[in-house]
Amino acid sequence: MKSATSFSRSGMSDWLVQRVSAVILAVYFVVVVGWLLTAGQVTYDAWHSFMTCTAMRIFSLLALLSLAGHSWVGLWTVTTDYMTTRQMGASANFLRVITQIAMAIAIFVYVVWGVIILWGN
Repeated sequence: MKSATSFSRSGMSDWLVQRVSAVILAVYFVVVVGWLLTAGQVTYDAWHSFMTCTAMRIFSLLALLSLAGHSWVGLWTVTTDYMTTRQMGASANFLRVITQIAMAIAIFVYVVWGVIILWGN
């Protein structure tokens, strides 16, 4: 049975989203830190040029979407594991769904805001 608030159809695909998104985020971190270490004096113009080139915008968008998927799977797992009837009583299901809806809205706003920042200019 598929939960209405799960990320995908199976635990295996959720696991895969977690692992692939973690690798993408790690590579993104290495690229940004590598640029900072090799760029010499980092000025606004240099940073702006680096972050607004098309390749970096696409990579940043991929990292943003990876962060959204990674956080959703992780937070969904935590809420379904710990916000249970056994631990919280009869209101657990209601509280879990409300929490997951709030998380989904926050992640959606974060992604939209990130897209506006990346591609707004």
